[in-house]
Amino acid sequence: MSRDSDITIGEHIDQTAFSDALSQRYLAYALSTITSRSLPDVRDGLKPVHRRLLFAMRQLKLDPGQGFKKSARVVGDVMGKFHPHGDAAIYDAMVRLAQEFAMRYRLVEGQGNFGNIDGDNAAAMRYTEARMTEVARLLLDGIDEDAVDFRPTYDGESEEPALLPAGVPNLLANGAQGIAVGMATSIPPHNVCELADAALHLIKHPNASIDTLLQFVKGPDFPTGGLLVEPAESIREAYATGRGGFRVRAKWQVETEKGGAWQIVVTEIPYQVQKSRLIERLAEMLQAKKLPVLADIRDESAEDIRIVLEPKSRRLEAELVMESLFKLSDLEVRVPLNLNVLDAEGRPGVMDLRAALNAWLAHRRVVLQRRSEFRLGRIATRLEVLEGYLVVYLNLDQVIAIIREADHPRDELMSQFGLTENQANAVLDMRLRSLRRLEEMALRTERDKLVAEQTALRDLLASETSQWTVIADQIKDMKASFVRADPRKTVLAEAPQIDFDPTEILVEREPITVICSEKGWIRAMRGHQDLDGEFKYKEGDAAGIVMHAETTDKILLFAENGRFYTLAADKLPRGRGFGEPVSLMVDLPADASIVKLLRVVPGKMLVAASSGHGLVVDIDAAVAQTRSGKQILNVPGDARAVACCMVDGDMVASVGVNRKLIVFPLSEVPEMTRGKGVILQRFKDGGLADIVVFDSAKGLSWQAGGGRVRTETDLTTWLARRGGAGKLPPNGFPRPARFT
Repeated sequence: MSRDSDITIGEHIDQTAFSDALSQRYLAYALSTITSRSLPDVRDGLKPVHRRLLFAMRQLKLDPGQGFKKSARVVGDVMGKFHPHGDAAIYDAMVRLAQEFAMRYRLVEGQGNFGNIDGDNAAAMRYTEARMTEVARLLLDGIDEDAVDFRPTYDGESEEPALLPAGVPNLLANGAQGIAVGMATSIPPHNVCELADAALHLIKHPNASIDTLLQFVKGPDFPTGGLLVEPAESIREAYATGRGGFRVRAKWQVETEKGGAWQIVVTEIPYQVQKSRLIERLAEMLQAKKLPVLADIRDESAEDIRIVLEPKSRRLEAELVMESLFKLSDLEVRVPLNLNVLDAEGRPGVMDLRAALNAWLAHRRVVLQRRSEFRLGRIATRLEVLEGYLVVYLNLDQVIAIIREADHPRDELMSQFGLTENQANAVLDMRLRSLRRLEEMALRTERDKLVAEQTALRDLLASETSQWTVIADQIKDMKASFVRADPRKTVLAEAPQIDFDPTEILVEREPITVICSEKGWIRAMRGHQDLDGEFKYKEGDAAGIVMHAETTDKILLFAENGRFYTLAADKLPRGRGFGEPVSLMVDLPADASIVKLLRVVPGKMLVAASSGHGLVVDIDAAVAQTRSGKQILNVPGDARAVACCMVDGDMVASVGVNRKLIVFPLSEVPEMTRGKGVILQRFKDGGLADIVVFDSAKGLSWQAGGGRVRTETDLTTWLARRGGAGKLPPNGFPRPARFT
């Protein structure tokens, strides 16, 4: 039998390219993942699994204040009726809704072990119990009043809500995390009272600016507290675009002990950081000697977090210790913001803060309208019945006779008194005790109240202003239920501007004198010695550079090859010996002599080559992190770097080997991070000898004979544009030509 014979008669087979079929199916899968699993709805802030969990708990009557039921019962109902996935995934989602360190406002109240901030898993679902919280009740409030649409479940046996009424702005209040196909969402939690204030403002001003809304919404508010140290401009940018991030730090304090000793106690850790993993990582770094500021770490946490950090030395500053730990550990993390959600049409997209709040408000208006229309329908039905009851009381004896004697009393009542079928059935179902005289008065009172309510609801539906007034009142009531027990947990703060190397903060600040010989042997002597004093050098070596510094300094070494090398002052060899070759500390070529040593301080430098080229560079740009240094001045041809000086003034003086001097404004020299620079002075022979930057108001100074300093204020003779040849200096200018 051929394979064609297995095909059912009448079956249609389309011939499709494999790539096209694959792309179509992948797209369908991606859309299903995005809309039905991974991204929350902007209106209620829930994914389908969370929505189904709450609806199932409501059906089980697990309301706040009611008794708990086994989590296994809830998970079983969700899996059997609504969510055809594994029980583990459903239970994990339920556990997260019950964790106070994961949810800013818990939707499930758990009884038993639901995990902890250390990262321990919850107990099995057969051991734990659960019920809804008051927040979950607010999310479901009105679901029986046609407030939202329902859709068939996966098996078509029942219905489930496509959305919850959402009496709380849950999307921003609790946040959301999710990874879909080709997109993701990450929304941190916020304070619901701040969100309520922002929503109330938006009701009056729907187009309010982000800056205005940020007067109410200060930033994320995490259930684990911490310090929000993100700059205000970055926060604004994140909420204005729907994308960004927030720096969150642990909260800490200093405890002083007897004898002057102290320790740091961490009381709050950043959101989604597991405490046990944090301490484990810190301990590993301490053991690997990557935390030179710490002597010990202890976890003394009970119900509250208490992580004790003992400093290496009591002379350290607590701020420096913590800044180093923030840089090296998860005591500081960055919480991302990607407000990618499904809108009211089910389309994914990134929203800003205003759009997200307006979407929730629009949903609340739809809920109000649908609940009002539902109530009008119920009122109309009840008024119809009441009118029928009143007919009975007006014709009580005749009605009784018809009921006793007629073969078809319902039809007889309808024809005799003009009753509707519903009215006739209600009269026939009426209890005899309801026939007492006072009941008629109660019915008329009820009818009048319902008519008044009916009129009010119709007026409400006819007026947009009235609708927003009611919504505003609902938000105020919702806020009132939170405000007393819901202070902001995450404190807004500013990170101190401390620039340091964590490995060097243990260095004690001491004055030293750095001595570098002509052949590059370097050492440091304790204290600030006389720079003109006599120092010992190796035989065949001579004096080079002598400067004052401190052990906490970084020292820049400028070489003839145009590179800057960075030395740590505390690492320089000590003593009154000859020191060590600087080539052992950095990769300085043997044919490159040292031009200049200088401390790393805020400011700029002017560097120049023998060819007459030069440039201005920021001193921070010259600091290198490796032995190979940083190339700043590209030295052309056979030229070499010959001069480097700090920029302290507005004029530049340049002198050549030929003793020609030129003076020009500093503004003519560009600032660069690397390059050949520009021509400072032109030469026919010899090349550049030295440069200096000075203040025109103070004049140009140089070392004259006998240790004297000469200052020239009238520089008109030598003033020219950059790139000139210059003129001979005044009588008495040093030989060879140098300013210092």
